[in-house]
Amino acid sequence: MDISIIIPLYNEEESIPHLVEWIERVVSEHGYSCEIIMVNDGSSDSSWDVIENLSINNKNIKGISFRRNYGKSAALHCGFQAAQGDVVITMDADLQDSPDEIPELYKMIKNENYDLVSGWKKKRHDNTLTKNIPSKIYNATARKISGVKLHDMNCGLKAYRKDVVKSIEVYGEMHRYIPIIAKWAGFYNIGEKVVEHRARQYGKTKFGLNRFIHGYLDLLTIMFISKFRKSPMYFFGTVGSLMFFLGFLAAAWLGIYKIYCVSKGIPAVLVTSDPYFYIALTAMILGTQLFLAGFLAELISRSSSERNNYLINKTI
Repeated sequence: MDISIIIPLYNEEESIPHLVEWIERVVSEHGYSCEIIMVNDGSSDSSWDVIENLSINNKNIKGISFRRNYGKSAALHCGFQAAQGDVVITMDADLQDSPDEIPELYKMIKNENYDLVSGWKKKRHDNTLTKNIPSKIYNATARKISGVKLHDMNCGLKAYRKDVVKSIEVYGEMHRYIPIIAKWAGFYNIGEKVVEHRARQYGKTKFGLNRFIHGYLDLLTIMFISKFRKSPMYFFGTVGSLMFFLGFLAAAWLGIYKIYCVSKGIPAVLVTSDPYFYIALTAMILGTQLFLAGFLAELISRSSSERNNYLINKTI
């Protein structure tokens, strides 16, 4: 099969028929074999009924329905597991992503050997203050921290080589950082394509301003896990040791200075009356706690059943 199209959706009953018709027209014109996997993320409207009715007359339409709303990452994860196509394309169900982009995305994966191609909605139809500006800040931060040079990290329209989706795990709200996760998994050939961003025709957006707070925290999480997953002691142990050492030096200096003053008959305040003593003591305590946290994390990591799971590309 040439293409698997995965569409996570939540309360999109009005747009689903139009989207499916549009996709079928595009893939038919280009002669692609295609499956459409629609993942219903616990919709409260009749979205699942619409999917069932469409699948009756079209064997290429497949559906997965969650009992409740789990989020986009869960929907993509299940879609990735079910996908059979050589190229996997994801898009949103709200008609803001254009299926006319499918042929070019497919060619970039098959002919230009990209592992992943992310859409870039260069010209957007969103509110500039609440979406565009925060999105630019978020993407600039993600590029700086991760080294993945994409302008629109969270664009729902993406294309993947099949190996990519079968090698990564998307959970929580990590769908925003799939390119970073793919890079972490060893897929470095990541490209970008300017795509059309269409105005929403039905319903309302499912994302609020809290996605920027969650996105920032998720970025820190993914970067920490990618660097220290196998050896958390390197992070906690280093920071903890440094804090303890600095605190110890500060406390030692206060003690030496007190002894010097006493030996020379110089009046000096009690060490415990000096605020620097408590700063030094706090640094030593925090350093010890961080070191122990790293030690415990290392024990847990070494007991994990996945400690020796490695992505093998080829064998002879």
